[in-house]
Amino acid sequence: MNIHDLEAFIAVVETGSIVGASARLNLTQPGVTRRIQNLEDALATALLDRQSKPLKPTASGREAYEHGRRVLRSLEDLKAGVSPEGEVRGEFRLGIMPYLSDAALAMPLDGLRAAFPQLTLRITSGWSPRLVEQVARSELDAVAVCLAEGLAPPQELICDDLGAQTVLLVASSDLGVPREADLATLSQFPWVMNENGCGFRAYIRQSFEAARLPFQVGVEALSVDLRMSLVARGHGIGIVTPAAFADGRWREGVEVIDCPNFKPQVRAWLLHRPPAGRLARPIEVFRNALIEGLQLPMPLLS
Repeated sequence: MNIHDLEAFIAVVETGSIVGASARLNLTQPGVTRRIQNLEDALATALLDRQSKPLKPTASGREAYEHGRRVLRSLEDLKAGVSPEGEVRGEFRLGIMPYLSDAALAMPLDGLRAAFPQLTLRITSGWSPRLVEQVARSELDAVAVCLAEGLAPPQELICDDLGAQTVLLVASSDLGVPREADLATLSQFPWVMNENGCGFRAYIRQSFEAARLPFQVGVEALSVDLRMSLVARGHGIGIVTPAAFADGRWREGVEVIDCPNFKPQVRAWLLHRPPAGRLARPIEVFRNALIEGLQLPMPLLS
């Protein structure tokens, strides 16, 4: 089995196409195709579903991808271990859920780039369930996710508990939400939320359902700036991290709503497969900077 053939297969799985793999590897498309065929011949099985667009691995291909990723990572660990400079190189594939991106995409990534200039960062954004699956299958090296309280990550992963995370409830004064409100009062207004898959949205919906109250999503939007712009224009109640609230250009257009008996909360985790190998130090640097970014004080209600 040829390592270059394995690299080509992994590149196709991760980019979803021969064209994407060709660009990543600086190799001709026929060259990528030939390497995939070589690997399939060596393993005596089809690794790609060639009828799907984008290309997806078969059941055997998914197994080969997980093992192959670990093989390539071990080789990168070996190179890093014997390098005279001891410099960490290669890729660091990091997954971050949208809520944590407010804290993760500034200082932590700046710290990584400064500490490991030869390390290529590949950042993926997605909802927690999908990111947990990806790191468990070795598609990502580490993920920063939020899970509902009481929901434990998979035991086969290294699980670093980053602590409970809360959000602020905000609304435009034009919407008419009282500055101090109970859950029943909040149920009378529409909400501006992330798409389904967001842990906070699930937590809020479950809280309303447990109280036998309606939960109406008026607008769905993935971008925090777009959501807060809509909230500031009176389209509904929104949630926002303390970090995003502190830096948001729309903060003068919204008010923080105090609901003493309703504090949306999830738990943040940093997950990766063992062993961390050459990525142990980058993971630690990212973890420490992320924790610092998540520790912004909550604004005072006035």
